[in-house]
Amino acid sequence: MKLTWLDVRGATAPQAVLEEAVHQRLDGVVSDTPADLEQLPPTVKKILFPQGKKLPKNLGKVDVVIVDPREHGDPVELAAAHPGVEFGRFVEIIDAETLEEACESARSRQWSLLLFRDPTKIPLEIVIAAAAGATGSLITVAKDVEEAEIIFGVLEHGSDGVMMAPAAVGDATALKQAAVVNTPALELVELTVTATEHVGMGERACVDTCSHFREDEGILVGSHSKGMVLCVSETHPLPYMPTRPFRVNAGAIHSYTLSRDGRTHYLSELKSGSKVMAVDVKGQTRLVTVGRVKIESRPLISIDAVAQDGRTANLILQDDWHVRVLGPGGVVLNSTELKPGDRVLGYLPAEDRHVGYPINEFCLEK
Repeated sequence: MKLTWLDVRGATAPQAVLEEAVHQRLDGVVSDTPADLEQLPPTVKKILFPQGKKLPKNLGKVDVVIVDPREHGDPVELAAAHPGVEFGRFVEIIDAETLEEACESARSRQWSLLLFRDPTKIPLEIVIAAAAGATGSLITVAKDVEEAEIIFGVLEHGSDGVMMAPAAVGDATALKQAAVVNTPALELVELTVTATEHVGMGERACVDTCSHFREDEGILVGSHSKGMVLCVSETHPLPYMPTRPFRVNAGAIHSYTLSRDGRTHYLSELKSGSKVMAVDVKGQTRLVTVGRVKIESRPLISIDAVAQDGRTANLILQDDWHVRVLGPGGVVLNSTELKPGDRVLGYLPAEDRHVGYPINEFCLEK
């Protein structure tokens, strides 16, 4: 989980924004006045950032103070004068000299708050690389949630956190959602194929992502929300055509696949910019971005499978040898060669679905 700091200096609806920040469990609230932070619960870090102001003598219940050494003095000396309060350094990066100051702060300070004036993220990449192995936290100023998402992903590692000033109520919620960059592991199960059937023509979807899949990775697809099979990407060599390691020939357009927060989407709903969950044979997951979806009419094959506890899954795929699923240990199985008794990997969610979200209600799919 990345750190989320909400900057309420100058907020138009400060009380509503503060209530939202507490409700969404943001990590910190930033103000230039200690009184603004007095009533915050202990679950939220109280951060004082007196930019352009003198440092008050009484810091109240502040947890962290971010200072500019040119205005307020050395953070180490200030920390010694205020036991129990953590001090960090603010650096505005505008040239090579201030970039080096940011690198030095990231290597040595407990907290570094960085403001990059240029739109390129290359200076941030340099600071992240320079601070590799450091124990302090790197917080980068973002102008909005969209930039926060980019900052969280820079150089794959991203900044440790983001400080953002909300433009309206709702921004704190969006920032918190953007900070959730890890997806939970899934408990995959072995399913035994019970039947296959050629079911005629229909539309199938190839999901082309903006990511390079590993050989043991694909996406979960199923005709029913409570039973899905792990469809492998086209990372494995095929006759007559090159590999396409960004693609999963996923299945018929009515099928479900998984996305963020355990939500399902129909393959027909996916489009450029959508998110889907990539899953490997160990159940490790990550979100990947859809670049495009190719929907074309093709012959289809239906595959039924059952788990040891009797729960079932169905998958309808393009009826062609080169369309594949994954079995135990990452073995690659050609769909048209599957037969009763073969084992495939799948996922059997317990919840029913309403508009894709898991919900505890009666729902019969068949």
